[in-house]
Amino acid sequence: MKIDTRLAERLKKINPSSTLAITSKARKLRSEGKDIVSFAAGEPDFDTPDFVKSAAIAAIEAGFTKYTPTTGIPELKKFICQKFKKDNSLEYSPEQIIVSNGAKHSIYNALMVLLNPHDEALIPVPYWVSYPEMVRLCEATPRLIKTRPEDNFKMTLKDLRKHISAKTKVLILNSPSNPTGAVYTRSELEEIASLCVEKNIFVISDEIYEKIIFDGLKHESIAGFNKDIYNLTVTVNGLSKSYSMTGWRIGYLAAPADVAGAISNLQDHSTSNPNSIAQKAAVAALSAAENFTRGHCLEFQKRRDYLAQRLKSIPKLAFNLPQGAFYVFCDISKTGLNSMSFAARLLEEEYVSVIPGASFGMDDFIRISFAASIEDIRKGMDRIEKWVGKL
Repeated sequence: MKIDTRLAERLKKINPSSTLAITSKARKLRSEGKDIVSFAAGEPDFDTPDFVKSAAIAAIEAGFTKYTPTTGIPELKKFICQKFKKDNSLEYSPEQIIVSNGAKHSIYNALMVLLNPHDEALIPVPYWVSYPEMVRLCEATPRLIKTRPEDNFKMTLKDLRKHISAKTKVLILNSPSNPTGAVYTRSELEEIASLCVEKNIFVISDEIYEKIIFDGLKHESIAGFNKDIYNLTVTVNGLSKSYSMTGWRIGYLAAPADVAGAISNLQDHSTSNPNSIAQKAAVAALSAAENFTRGHCLEFQKRRDYLAQRLKSIPKLAFNLPQGAFYVFCDISKTGLNSMSFAARLLEEEYVSVIPGASFGMDDFIRISFAASIEDIRKGMDRIEKWVGKL
């Protein structure tokens, strides 16, 4: 049998996105004039604020269109340090900050400098779709920790301890979570931190949804508990969700100095600096006196509550109320369909798009985004309620 040697072996381990067929079909139907209601969005539906756009325009007009330092301009790194101190009680120096092309890039950079071939990275399930594939690109092994609805899809200390092996190098932690909206409490994170310190495990803490949190809950950064866990944590954040700047591609991380230095070296030889104009826009966002996300967070909570009310009236669907982010992870097992079939048929028959739970490691679920207007949520839920009732 002929062996295909045209592509690198590492690429053969990467799974294609199971959502591609759904999103492509939705685009095709929309181009044909069909009234598609999208519950698939992974980004806020609010526009980037005008003062951020103005800063970008001013940067262009001033000719700020050249290369910048690889890890970000000093002005932006200063404001990121101030943000960490004010919001998270974390002390970082500018040398510990790496500005990258989105939080996804930041996570990939961190994994690339921490993981050796055959190391293991612990990932709670359900997970954001790219985590396991990034680990595989590092030629390491994702070790999946399945969580349960009764634990609000949060990994317990017992779960974590059971999955640690001699090969464990990294734990990827996401709070608030995509796709479940789960938020870890301080006491839960303190237990996780203690075990990671005991076992010398790095934590990549993905905090991109930090500002979208409900019911008076408080976001906690695991790096802030003590110096030991601080020295094992890479804290990842960005402007995509908090300032509706997904397309601007500005993410950042803070890390121990040796890890940050290694990431700087990697980025030198991969992408170089993030977009210069977007960096100036990020300065405007982070230096703003107003709490831009407060109003959006209240609107998201209103939408969440309406969506939850509608879902409760559909006996074949079950869900946990999300505590943050803008997704409901919905159990569809009583419909008798797997997530790909459910999503494909819902789109073809009712013109509503959702993301299959298989993309997140749980095929009995779908992800419904409420980054949509109340009117669209009402229209979409009317269709879903009627359609599920006929199954």
